[in-house]
Amino acid sequence: MLTADMKRIIEEQRLGFVATAAADATPNVSPKGTFIVLDDNTIAFGEIRSPGTLRNLRANPRIEVNFVDPFVRKGYRFAGRAEVVERGAPGFEALLGRFRSSLAPRMRAIVRISILKALPITSPAYDDGAPEAEIRRAWTRHFRQLQPQQRFEE
Repeated sequence: MLTADMKRIIEEQRLGFVATAAADATPNVSPKGTFIVLDDNTIAFGEIRSPGTLRNLRANPRIEVNFVDPFVRKGYRFAGRAEVVERGAPGFEALLGRFRSSLAPRMRAIVRISILKALPITSPAYDDGAPEAEIRRAWTRHFRQLQPQQRFEE
């Protein structure tokens, strides 16, 4: 299900916005910066400070995650079912070994997501025929103005 481009976006961006629902159906969106691709149908993130997300997933394992490249304003949304693998549970250490993050020792659980649906996200800026290179240049200028001391490639 995951294409090469979907995997690239996840691996490059790493920051995914996770949507879950609380027991009372209140929506919850929380950024997670530890995403990895496990295989063609599965992604995962390490839980560090997300007790609300875990509580929601234990009650309702349905999840959606969005990844967007902010320079080209394109990305993907993934819907699926989550499984929370707690530290000490069978399989946790093997999953933890897949993370190359300095945050791995702080992960209290790993959320493994089986992808059921994957759809592209594209900015309305493309609706009028703007090429990707033009959108990239515009957003590069924008981010450069926000952070003038950093260099961004065009």
